[in-house]
Amino acid sequence: MGHTEVSGVSCTLPDGRPLLEDISFRVGAGERVALVGANGSGKSTLLRVITGALIPDRGTVSRSGSLGVMPQFIKGGTVRSVLLAVAPERLRQAAALVSEAEAAMSAHPTPAAQMAYASMLAQWGDTGGYEAEVLWDVCTTAALGVPFDQCQTREIDTLSGGEQKRLVLEALLRGPDDVLLLDEPDNFLDVPGKRWLEDRLQETDKSVLYVSHDRELLARTAQSLVTVELGAAGNTAWVHPGGFATYQEARVARFERLDELRRRWDEERGKLKALVQMYKQKAAYNSDMTSRYRAAQSRLARFEQAGPPQEQPREQQLGMRLRGGRTGKQAVMCENVGLTGLMKPFDLEVWYGDRVAVLGSNGSGKSHFLRLLAAGGTDPEPWHSPASELIVEPVAHTGQARLGARVRPGWFAQTHGRPDLTGRTLVSILHRGDEARAGMPRADASRALARYELASAAEQVFDSLSGGQQARLQILLLELSGATLLLLDEPTDNLDLVSAEALQQALGAFEGTVIAVTHDRWFARDFGRFLVFGSDGGVYESAVPVWSESRVARERR
Repeated sequence: MGHTEVSGVSCTLPDGRPLLEDISFRVGAGERVALVGANGSGKSTLLRVITGALIPDRGTVSRSGSLGVMPQFIKGGTVRSVLLAVAPERLRQAAALVSEAEAAMSAHPTPAAQMAYASMLAQWGDTGGYEAEVLWDVCTTAALGVPFDQCQTREIDTLSGGEQKRLVLEALLRGPDDVLLLDEPDNFLDVPGKRWLEDRLQETDKSVLYVSHDRELLARTAQSLVTVELGAAGNTAWVHPGGFATYQEARVARFERLDELRRRWDEERGKLKALVQMYKQKAAYNSDMTSRYRAAQSRLARFEQAGPPQEQPREQQLGMRLRGGRTGKQAVMCENVGLTGLMKPFDLEVWYGDRVAVLGSNGSGKSHFLRLLAAGGTDPEPWHSPASELIVEPVAHTGQARLGARVRPGWFAQTHGRPDLTGRTLVSILHRGDEARAGMPRADASRALARYELASAAEQVFDSLSGGQQARLQILLLELSGATLLLLDEPTDNLDLVSAEALQQALGAFEGTVIAVTHDRWFARDFGRFLVFGSDGGVYESAVPVWSESRVARERR
């Protein structure tokens, strides 16, 4: 059993702006605590402070027990290397020694090199490496449907986002660590996967601090919530000791209490200033009042020096303006389209103005389908090119997928993989423009970023943003691109609650067609058609959302 305690932690951004100010909370042994707040408010930074990857300007972090960490994004490597990355340090060190000895033996296969390699293998076994491989076999079988020895060299990027998350979660929740830090663990999980995660979090005796914006997961698992709140002098934290069921009511009551305290402070300050003014006037013609005038001045000075009570935290104000435009009546036409190795052939017609939610388990081919349309279909016309500089990789398929007249696809990538934006600041991205999007004067670019609550990050590069900030920038680029067909691959996964609601409102006003892959049960309620990728490999339409489809039954490797 372990615990984590954060005391008075403050951090500033590289440009000197305050990010976190006097953050304090505790995660006790066996507790499940949710960390919530606006995108870019510093939640991931706070997790880095707890892991020791970032040294705070002030404050301390104390912890007992071993620590397991899930990052927000799982990047690169093989299945084996990813599992090693979340294994205990002793296993990572032993694995590195085995790899070095193996490489040396391959380069110079001398008896000495062979003996060194055998010695490292023995050390791997003594450290618990073979027991770890047994655990990893359980994890890969549960997450991917494939034994570890068959998939350990597979590149992690070939897995869906949900499969990547499930694999790491299996390893951490089944592993030996006492304390877990999970940065948006539910992202990209399908609904059966989210329900699995909810059950595992309820059952575990580990101490868990996790970031999430999924309201149902919060309601089912959080014993208390730490909210990172926006503030001009640095973001602060408020701890709600109850669950999510009482969170909103407690937050409203807190805001009302803060408003009342500030109102009383302002009233008292006004009375003291009036008193000082009165004695000043009287002292002007009555020297006996001079002492009272000075006493009133001292009292006002002490009152103002103590300062006002805490101000109500600033709430986000997002102004998403997705516009679109008229297209032909038929937006998407699929004739006997089969996704090679994924789903059986199916037909589909999507009409201008439709809102189609694509549902199904992870790894069923939903993202491949969106990518096929994002590339313009089977034989795209020049005007069907994507409304961005992003190169869309081809999708192996049979049959014909076509886009209608004046349909221009705009693609929101699931894992925010945007090499065309990497290393570029937000303001430079908007200032430069691209083939589909006109460049903007810097003043206009700053105003557009402000509408998306990204003004403070204008000079940051895209890859340094939080997941939610990257998602909001992608939506802004869709707004500016002139896309008439929005292809959204799990757009709400990294968005905070306010941002997700703003996106839903913007889609309601969008003049065009929307096709979205989603596992967000709230988000799906706004859609009128549901395309379901079934566990039998078939694709069908439903009048209502279907969340029960399990992993597609196919041979896996």
